[in-house]
Amino acid sequence: MDVYEAITARKTIRDFAQLEIDAAVIEKLVAAGMQAPTNNHMREWHFIVLQDKNKRKALLDQVIHPVDERGAVAIINDWGLADESQRQMYIENIPKQYAMLFQAGCLMLPCFRQTSDLIKPRDMFALNPFASIWCCIENILIAASAEGIFGVTRIPFEEERAVIKQFLNIPADYEVPCYLALGYPAPNARRAGQVNISSQERIHWNGWPLG
Repeated sequence: MDVYEAITARKTIRDFAQLEIDAAVIEKLVAAGMQAPTNNHMREWHFIVLQDKNKRKALLDQVIHPVDERGAVAIINDWGLADESQRQMYIENIPKQYAMLFQAGCLMLPCFRQTSDLIKPRDMFALNPFASIWCCIENILIAASAEGIFGVTRIPFEEERAVIKQFLNIPADYEVPCYLALGYPAPNARRAGQVNISSQERIHWNGWPLG
């Protein structure tokens, strides 16, 4: 599979088959992630792979409170979402937040070194480490798709960050940008409907077009 095929094949799923991912494959995916560009040349990234299901459950029970479809509707109404395809995606997938992380063949928590305040950065430059780790995560997702493995990211809410860091003994100067759940798709796994967007219409040659 070439890189364009892998990018096209990559898809977000939240329904996983009950199959673990071989450790050698996980190491291969992380190696692909480590090829990403980095803000300071040092690749100050670490990856916690939480495969112990008892420990995984102990963490998730502290930070995620399952929401049913009715609760999901209330949440997106509060957000003021109007696009029907966007609303449907959230209604279907908010209730899967706990299950997708617990059932994934691999639950990875990428960590990156962030010495300044992540939530209230002093300027855009201070977010360079945050931007770099997402390049790494995208590499992992694309490499995973070449292996027939798909996944989903979930950014923790602010109140989750301290719990995650304490539970997993993460150093104070490191942050967790997301949960990265990877796995082989369940037979009934569905990809959320995508909004059709023209790439050509999003390209502006030599400047943003006037009015």
